[in-house]
Amino acid sequence: MSIFSYKQKYKPRRSRAKIISAILIVVIAISSFGVYWYSGSIVPLNMSDEQVKITVEDGMTDAHVAALLHSKQLIRSALAYELYARVNGKAGKMQAGSYILNSKQSVAEIVDQLSSGRVLVEQITILPAQRLDQIRQAFIDGGFTKAEVDAALNPSQYADHPALRDKPPLASLEGYLYPETFQKSDKTSLKTIIEASLDQTGKLLTAEASQKLSSNNLTLHEAVIIASIIEKEVSNLEDKPKVAQVFLKRLREDMPLGSDVTAYYGAIVNGLEPAVTVDTAFNTRIYKGLPPGPISNISDSSFAAVLNPAEGDYLFFVAGDDGVTYFSRTVEEHEALAAQHCIELCKLP
Repeated sequence: MSIFSYKQKYKPRRSRAKIISAILIVVIAISSFGVYWYSGSIVPLNMSDEQVKITVEDGMTDAHVAALLHSKQLIRSALAYELYARVNGKAGKMQAGSYILNSKQSVAEIVDQLSSGRVLVEQITILPAQRLDQIRQAFIDGGFTKAEVDAALNPSQYADHPALRDKPPLASLEGYLYPETFQKSDKTSLKTIIEASLDQTGKLLTAEASQKLSSNNLTLHEAVIIASIIEKEVSNLEDKPKVAQVFLKRLREDMPLGSDVTAYYGAIVNGLEPAVTVDTAFNTRIYKGLPPGPISNISDSSFAAVLNPAEGDYLFFVAGDDGVTYFSRTVEEHEALAAQHCIELCKLP
């Protein structure tokens, strides 16, 4: 065999080796670039503290979620997000709901939060001494629609709730929504919150409480009415049992309760200018007995005051400008205390 023939025979093999080597180099380069790109695409976008709210809707695919995150400038690459979710067994596991995220989070942290369903939890508060219309507005301000609120406040759907056992069938939920802060997510219905509030009220309006009230010839509903007036009249815990004693004594002696706050309530719910002279059924300065219903929601301390009124024989009280409530037994004592201590507050209409 000639030298020429030998060279010709092995030349193609060397060419193939070079091609294979070149291909390997390209593959390695591409792989290295891919790893570099992927690693750099799943780290936090930046270190901004700005919080961003996103909502994952039912039925959204990983591609939809990735596109949403990218449009909100929370991740570097939608493709890298999808790859991470697939490689780590999280594909298709993002849970619907609203989330608070920020661009300081890595893709791993975001995927973990979305797949575990750690949704945004907000708070909604029912404040004490609030009328039902004020609570309604608080629900609307808290993100519920007017239609949702009005439907949820329909008392007929809670007719079997223990807290309402003594409420007149046609009466609203006025007075019965317990003041508390409740947690909610996008999936929490207002009906659920109201039921939780009534559950708390139910802890006050027990069979034992009903039995104790019977000694003063009061029903649970009547006690809620008196407690709501106390709630609006005084905030000092020590004064509440004394005010309860005044109102209960006035009821026994067939005297008007004489409460300004009932007069204001009657005016407000009838769309009138608040004044103690406005003639409505709620004005206990004009009419004897209890008003037709509660004038606000109630706290534990106000209801407890009705259950356990103070000992004594006071018939009057007046709130002083100094924040002190002054109690008296006669009209003369009351007028003297009012003249001495209630200068500004007694100018109210």
